[in-house]
Amino acid sequence: MKIEVWSDYVCPFCYIGKRRLEEALSQFPDKDKVEVEFKSFELDPNSPKNSGENIHEVLAKKYGMSLEKAKQANQGVGSQAASVGLRFNFDEMKPTNTFDAHRLAKFAKTQGKEAVVSEKLLHAYFTESKDIGNLETLADIAEDAGLTRQEVISILNDKNAFAADVRQDESLAQQYGVRGVPYFVINQKYAISGAQPTETFFGALQKVWQEESASPMLQDLSTTEDASCADGNCVIPEKE
Repeated sequence: MKIEVWSDYVCPFCYIGKRRLEEALSQFPDKDKVEVEFKSFELDPNSPKNSGENIHEVLAKKYGMSLEKAKQANQGVGSQAASVGLRFNFDEMKPTNTFDAHRLAKFAKTQGKEAVVSEKLLHAYFTESKDIGNLETLADIAEDAGLTRQEVISILNDKNAFAADVRQDESLAQQYGVRGVPYFVINQKYAISGAQPTETFFGALQKVWQEESASPMLQDLSTTEDASCADGNCVIPEKE
């Protein structure tokens, strides 16, 4: 089973949804046969690397609400995060552009480090209040994940490196009609939108596993008896 996850590293529900999926997988008997692949999605491709605003101000401006309302909304999200063992430090978060972070993740995928880098990027932004739009910060994260720091810096300084990989994910999201994240696609056939409860993910895993296991991989469209060979023997059907 393959699960593709479209998300952004400054999306709080993406981190919460990731944890809930992981909780569901931890309870799933066949979890070792499930592959999770992360896909790029930018909530705001035009976001500056440093707007000079804090996350409360950004939210208030985006949705036309008061600063106090924005803080209350973020507190509510923080409570949801805490329910899955995450600590969000909204007061110190540094809003930024995530394109380079996504490029880093794409490079990490080629090194077998996609999962660990994705987790470290989310943790760095939401819990450690790091600027994940900053090249040196990204290099620190990459190095901590076991990647070569100088190679990462060289890649990130090349604006074309892995850019096509990010755009390809975003193009596929448009084809699927993805309007928000997190968005989970299972076996390119089933979809889950948003940070659904752990029970929803677990139920989906069971449903897909049962349906896919019960269904033959190929539909037989043959119209006559077999004229074929198997196990060292060939059977020629009798003519009517």
